[in-house]
Amino acid sequence: MPNPLSSIDLSGLQNIPIGVLLMRAFFGILIIVAGRWFGKVVLGRVETLLLRHETDPTLVRFILSLTYPLILLIAVVIALGVLGINTSSLVALLGAVFLAIGLALQDSLKNFAAGVMLIFYRPFKVGDYVRFPDSEGTVESITLVNTMLRTPDNLSIIIPNGKISADTIVNLTANPTRRIDLVVGIGYDNDLRRAKTLLEQIVQDEPRVLETPAPVIAVAALADSSVNFDVRPWVKTSDYLAVKYALTEQIKLRFDAQGISIPFPQMDVHVHNGQANAAAGGHTP
Repeated sequence: MPNPLSSIDLSGLQNIPIGVLLMRAFFGILIIVAGRWFGKVVLGRVETLLLRHETDPTLVRFILSLTYPLILLIAVVIALGVLGINTSSLVALLGAVFLAIGLALQDSLKNFAAGVMLIFYRPFKVGDYVRFPDSEGTVESITLVNTMLRTPDNLSIIIPNGKISADTIVNLTANPTRRIDLVVGIGYDNDLRRAKTLLEQIVQDEPRVLETPAPVIAVAALADSSVNFDVRPWVKTSDYLAVKYALTEQIKLRFDAQGISIPFPQMDVHVHNGQANAAAGGHTP
């Protein structure tokens, strides 16, 4: 790779009197010093603004790490221009170098850009339980390149941010409440109203079920072997699994105690008399 300093055109300095050159150097140094001061001031203002808007700390650190060097680089380029040095070729060369680096790190930069967007828009945060097409779990960390999940069976999954941004994101803990959806089937020979009353009582007896929105218990379908109820109570998101398991257990126990059957799919096979088929000129396979 060529040395960027070799692209600086110093020919403009050859015919400049030494006094003028020293004066320009003095002003160039002042510009760099002023640039450093200005960079620190801007750095503090940007940090205050970002924290005031509750920006994610990872994004804050990233923005601050770019702000000061960028301002200082601009100050150096201006100072070189004041000194009489033609920096256009240097700027062009640096642009070409950055472009080459960008092409070589295309996938990494894609994940990087996706990480910035995830941190900025915050579809989920650390501690949320999220579901993607291929995985789900509790968010352990979000970096500018990848996101780490912890699964319910305590596995760690590291997913590139570029993949996350292209997939559907389901945040199961984004809201404080969540609805439990249960389907409960009873036999056709059971008392429908009695079963519905018992389901209402089971839901009412569970203290973690919220009164508002009100639970929904209704006949949803007349299936092949059962009459199906939709049981849909609302709970706090943190209570979702515990209440779901508790209701499922209570429904089975109390249905058994009240003699209400919960059918299971079955197939009836009818065998026809082979002799009757033979008398009719047929045959039994």
